[in-house]
Amino acid sequence: MPTIHAQPSSTSLASTVSSYYQDHDSDPYEMMYDNYDREAQDLSQELSNLSLNSEEGLRRFQAGQLSEADQAWHRLVPAEAQEALGEREVQRQSVIFEVFKAEREYVADLETIEDVFIKGLEEASPPIIPPQHLRTFIDEVFGNLNHVLSQHQRLLAELFARQREQHPLVQTVSDIILDAVLKTDFRSAYEAYIKHYPLSESFHRTELRRNVSYRRFMESISSDPRVRKRDLITFISRPVTRLPRLNLVLEQILKLTDKEYGHEDLDILPLILSILGDFIKSTQPGIEAAESKVKFWALCESLMFQKGEIIEMDFYDDSRTIVYSGSLSRMGRSESGWSAQMVDLTGSLLDHYFLLTRDEKKANGTVQRHLVSRPLSLSYLRLGSFTSPPEVRKTKPDDNSLRDSFRTNTISLYPFTIFHASGKASRRYTFYVASDGIRKRWHSAFVNALGVYKARQDGNMLFYPRSLTDRFFRVRGLQATINANARLSGRITSSASFTLGGKRFLAVGCQTGIYVSAFGLEEFRRVFTHSNPTALTAIGIVGSKAYNKFIIHVDGSLLSYSLDVVAQAALGQIPTSKAITDTMERVAKYDANVAFFKHLKIGERQLIMFSVKKRLQSTLDLHVVEVMHLGHISVTTPKKSNSNSSHKNSSFKPFGTVGYVPRDAFDICPLIKTVGICTEKGIVIVDPTNLGARFLVVPDLSESSASPTVHALKSRLDHAKPLGLVSLPTNPQTGDNEVLVVYDSAGCYVTRQGKPCRSAGFIKWETKATAFAHRGHHVFLFSPQFIEIRDVISGRIVQVIEGVDIRMLDPGRGSNDGVLLAMKGSKDDEDGTSEQVAELSETSDLSVSTPVSAFPTVWDEWDM
Repeated sequence: MPTIHAQPSSTSLASTVSSYYQDHDSDPYEMMYDNYDREAQDLSQELSNLSLNSEEGLRRFQAGQLSEADQAWHRLVPAEAQEALGEREVQRQSVIFEVFKAEREYVADLETIEDVFIKGLEEASPPIIPPQHLRTFIDEVFGNLNHVLSQHQRLLAELFARQREQHPLVQTVSDIILDAVLKTDFRSAYEAYIKHYPLSESFHRTELRRNVSYRRFMESISSDPRVRKRDLITFISRPVTRLPRLNLVLEQILKLTDKEYGHEDLDILPLILSILGDFIKSTQPGIEAAESKVKFWALCESLMFQKGEIIEMDFYDDSRTIVYSGSLSRMGRSESGWSAQMVDLTGSLLDHYFLLTRDEKKANGTVQRHLVSRPLSLSYLRLGSFTSPPEVRKTKPDDNSLRDSFRTNTISLYPFTIFHASGKASRRYTFYVASDGIRKRWHSAFVNALGVYKARQDGNMLFYPRSLTDRFFRVRGLQATINANARLSGRITSSASFTLGGKRFLAVGCQTGIYVSAFGLEEFRRVFTHSNPTALTAIGIVGSKAYNKFIIHVDGSLLSYSLDVVAQAALGQIPTSKAITDTMERVAKYDANVAFFKHLKIGERQLIMFSVKKRLQSTLDLHVVEVMHLGHISVTTPKKSNSNSSHKNSSFKPFGTVGYVPRDAFDICPLIKTVGICTEKGIVIVDPTNLGARFLVVPDLSESSASPTVHALKSRLDHAKPLGLVSLPTNPQTGDNEVLVVYDSAGCYVTRQGKPCRSAGFIKWETKATAFAHRGHHVFLFSPQFIEIRDVISGRIVQVIEGVDIRMLDPGRGSNDGVLLAMKGSKDDEDGTSEQVAELSETSDLSVSTPVSAFPTVWDEWDM
């Protein structure tokens, strides 16, 4: 038997640090390490001679053919070799052996996922997952597992090669592992997988609950010898725990490495541990975000909404998350009002809504969350008091004994209040929590969520109110003293913009008359003295035709003036008001009491539709006149006339016959080829080119007695005021043509025939609208405090603009026209409170331009 060197230990002989001293061939330390290397090689050879019979065992180990009891380093090394190495080195070699074993098992498990689980789903007949969804499902559940597997297959091959080369005395594996973890592909594969894992688990559990075939498939493959009755969660979680476990093993190897002779592991292992530690920490936020997403999905899937109401909360946006959730108590309601009985609820603060639910756990373990109040958008959520003193409540013990029924306990509950900005009294919520600490956490969560939400809304607004004037128009304000020279124009009632000669103008009607100025300037001149005009409209050049009309609805009269003369007056080019008056024409007869009117464009025709009230008449007369362009043969210079003149107007030609609508009609809503006449009971659809034709009333709720959903819709709309209609784009998938019926408090979708669709559902607005406008895919709902902007197809809230005393002035007539509105201005001084006119304009992406140097040759020699 050859002689075995007992000292020094093999750990100290495994140094390769001499490579750092290549320029010092005579260094004594290098000579010492060279001697150690030679001794280590001699010792390894001697150990190999002792354990030649273990080569077969090593081969079977790497092939996974050894029993579990034999898969240990000491089972593959003779006892005399173990005694020669010493206890510490035996422990070190055993831990290194665990690196080989764990890597082999890890790769085997990942290969089992591919061979058993994934291929089983792909080759199943009949299909377990619908074929059109199979690829997406595999990607969601198994993520980029194939990338992780390929990295470790290469790593395992290198580790096994080292083991075959150096067994039974493996000097180090740290260089192989360091090379692997330094690769960007290795870390990026793990980062993607780990961050996606909570979603993978959620998709799997969801499919288990709802797909019986999937559940049976998982049960059937549990008997596979490679699966060993382990569930899929065990397998897909392996990459998540692999690096932390490897970290622990490497830490143990470092502890067992001899510090005396400068083994290379003393330098490499700390570097690996640092890289892995930093990487594991860096993935934690991604894991938390994914876990939050899973909780969010679980919440969404369990929500139980009120039947009939359409609430589009944009759950599928990637930014959706739960900010905070917890138990809340609230005073219950009884038939006589509020009761002292507390109700236990759950509050869930999302990044865009606050939800209040009553949770109900089913026998199968699932949870149904019933909404006890409509979801509260953060656009409208406001914070009340969070500092009120605690309230003492009496509770009875849970024991049902007779003696305990006479006893009560007292607890302190801490209240806080939130409310809806558009319903401070009707939607005010006071909740109770068990401690002031919990109340502070809720307050912090609300403040943070509202701050992030506002910043996100401000940075991604679709429309913004561009101020056109915020100084000229004034009303009496809160100032105690008013400047004697202050000119109070009075409240703004109407407005219109027009373009003439390449210059844009803004006309504003108020209590003291109608003022006009060039657009963007506050150089308003009073052009008309008509007080409080109801509506203004201007018809200039349309295509190649010039109409030159400025139409005013005031005090029941519908008057037209020359648009060109109005523009000249705004620029100070008309010396007297007589030049303006001489251009006046009456659109309606002198004795006609016009209730409302609208400018329509039907085909190539410019039409004016107006209604006329007559005493003792149960209906309104509906008239349509065509506006003649200046080049038309019938257009002549208007005759000079006073306001009592009733001469025949040549610029407005009666179009068709007179129609009739209910007396409670109040507005006209233009569509593409038809118009809607808004009445208290619904919207009457008429053809403006043929008022005598058959008309349609929408929505058609005639089936309410036979259909519970239509009946519920009818009950919702009975006390609502219709405001108009919006034609939706044709659905490319179904070919459906829907119409949104807009009411002051809600909206519903109908077919072109007026029948309710989308299961007769309705959308409840967050605020009661007084008017609306439509642009592209968005509808604007105006109320005194808010402009609520929604997606016209889904009904989803996309933006809310806040103000004071908001009213829509002009909805515009085309996609390029801005929507004009008025609101309380920013100035409140001795000249009064300003009235602001603004135009809702669509935002556009900011383009980054490269600045051009004034001296381009200065930097020519510096080619960066």
